[in-house]
Amino acid sequence: MKSSPNRLLATIFGAVYLLVGLLGFAVTGGVGFISNEGGLLLGIFMVNPLHNVAHLLIGAALVIAGLANARAAKTTNIVIGAAYLLLGIVGFFLSGPANVLALNVPDHFLHLGSAVILLGVGLGAEKSTRVESRVA
Repeated sequence: MKSSPNRLLATIFGAVYLLVGLLGFAVTGGVGFISNEGGLLLGIFMVNPLHNVAHLLIGAALVIAGLANARAAKTTNIVIGAAYLLLGIVGFFLSGPANVLALNVPDHFLHLGSAVILLGVGLGAEKSTRVESRVA
């Protein structure tokens, strides 16, 4: 099994997001599944059960891709990074009933930070370089 920056990042981020999803349930239990008023994880990040499930699904996707191969990890890092970039930006404009994930400002910045790292590694690492021989 060949190691790669994308595989390593996907596996580490995936494990962290799985842990965050599980810890989120310790904070919120299963009450108020889509309530925009959840509990505070680590005293700063707002979560609700739906948000926890999202973390578990994202974590699982990253771990599976990280354990699969470099191409799967790269693709997953880019897709999840792009989704987090969108969520980080859109999150600043969500409020009231539209905020079904119970997002708060620290969440937005964390999502943007995750996006930068996932996209940076996904788009920047393991670029294939092909040397084409040309006949003069």
